[in-house]
Amino acid sequence: MLPRFLCCKDSGRGTFLLAFHIGPNRVNFKIIMKNNHSGPFSGQKKSGGHSAANAATRGGTGEEGGLRLNKAISGAGICSRRQADRLVEEGRVKVNGEITRELGLRLEPGDRLEVDGKVVNFAPDASRPFCYFMLHKPVQVVSTAHDPEGRQTVLDFLPPHLAGRRLYPVGRLDYFSEGLILLTDDGELTNRLTHPKHHLPKIYVVDLREEPTPEQIRIMRSGMTLAEGEKLAPVEIKTDPARPTRLEMTLRQGVNRQIRRMFRDFGLTILRLRRVGQGPLRLADLPKGQGRELNAAEIAELRKAAGL
Repeated sequence: MLPRFLCCKDSGRGTFLLAFHIGPNRVNFKIIMKNNHSGPFSGQKKSGGHSAANAATRGGTGEEGGLRLNKAISGAGICSRRQADRLVEEGRVKVNGEITRELGLRLEPGDRLEVDGKVVNFAPDASRPFCYFMLHKPVQVVSTAHDPEGRQTVLDFLPPHLAGRRLYPVGRLDYFSEGLILLTDDGELTNRLTHPKHHLPKIYVVDLREEPTPEQIRIMRSGMTLAEGEKLAPVEIKTDPARPTRLEMTLRQGVNRQIRRMFRDFGLTILRLRRVGQGPLRLADLPKGQGRELNAAEIAELRKAAGL
């Protein structure tokens, strides 16, 4: 709930400004301003919005409790924390039905959070570490959290102990492609990895029916233009003389179905398309349809690569 304020006077102690919060199970309060003399509060500072609410906390102990507003928004995958602060300043965020512009506001279980009129589900337990799960997605599985057609999704491959976590896929891997896809509840990382500015290189192994010509490989390496007119960045390509119909391709931009459209324009047929790497992560020998949680070193390396 948003804090409420009450000005109190005591003949022996002066004037107090009391901030209190009525939660679902308790009432929290804290004295945030005190003046032993008449006149304006000696510690009051001018600021935009509700200045007193910036100083209020969600507990009567003097220690900050609950989940910070920008962390709740970024953790839900809406945007980064900095962008969340901007949404708050623009008056696009409501807490329990009221617009708030308090950047330091903290949320507790039972609070209702809305961004641009849409309810945002947030995890109130800020102490629980984020989960990072790497899956080897099989073909004919959609890389979304829900599918209106009732097809299998990547969430169907989560182990039982993660079934209750609100994990979401980072980016997409099309229905007939397979390989590495990351699932996490770290909204800020998801936002970074899907933003063009922080796009990490993705590595694919492509098996073709026909052998590509040296000229076609040269065009892809130098940056080709698709039939729809989209200009592509150069693609790093590794070839294997022992298997001339297999290519390893490294992409550094997020164009929809880029590899399939490239070979479509060349009149070449893709037999198998598999993502084997994303940033510092590698699929390695992870079996198809199986997954594993990232270790601490992998998480640190991934967040560093994303600029976090």
